[in-house]
Amino acid sequence: DIDHLNLRVQKELVEWLNWLKADIGFDGWRFDFAKGYSADVAKIYIDRSEPSFAVAEIWTSLAYGGDGKPNLNQDQHRQELVNWVDKVGGKGPATTFDFTTKGILNVAVEGELWRLRGTDGKAPGMIGWWPAKAVTFVDNHDTGSTQHMWPFPSDRVMQGYAYILTHPGTPCIFYDHFFDWGLKEEIDRLVSVRTRHGIHSESKLQIIEADADLYLAEIDGKVIVKLGPRYDVGNLIPGGFKGAAHGNDYAVW
Repeated sequence: DIDHLNLRVQKELVEWLNWLKADIGFDGWRFDFAKGYSADVAKIYIDRSEPSFAVAEIWTSLAYGGDGKPNLNQDQHRQELVNWVDKVGGKGPATTFDFTTKGILNVAVEGELWRLRGTDGKAPGMIGWWPAKAVTFVDNHDTGSTQHMWPFPSDRVMQGYAYILTHPGTPCIFYDHFFDWGLKEEIDRLVSVRTRHGIHSESKLQIIEADADLYLAEIDGKVIVKLGPRYDVGNLIPGGFKGAAHGNDYAVW
């Protein structure tokens, strides 16, 4: 165990981080198991090493109902993520992985896409509150891969990417999905749509429909994404939009 309150430990870790920056060329940090030490300590490391980007892993359980599924309201869960960023310094480079969005998406793509519209009409994860500080993901080395703890439904992974790669927040792509699952071309198409239309972490999201079998949203008035098996949505797509990407139960215009 590391005693992060020990001043010598803090000093040596800061020196190591600055060495990684100056000599090796790293310019961002990932704070593993950030629940294991206070946000005040993380702030010391960030302030004294000045990375261009920092992301924390704050993995806590969602609130579940009697049916074993997540409650619609996950405000307490995403508030914990927001609080960490607030304490570390909201104007700095600190962000957190959006575990709230991950948990809701896991269930939503299994025929419960209504979950993707929160009670306030916005996205139900951290991206609905503070998208500039939310790093979205479908799976990571803990949830997917060999550990397989809380994995995304494997036959619906591309729906997850269609969501995070068109939505606000800072999306990240899981190595396994990109290189080992044969999804590189499909993911690349979505990345190019995001890049081409300038979708960014603070893009404006308008949710058009959120039903059991259909989620439809418009981003920055430039991109429309559809998740779910419902096929006939032509009447909901404004004129002028052309198909840009599609796959199993998702489409992007």
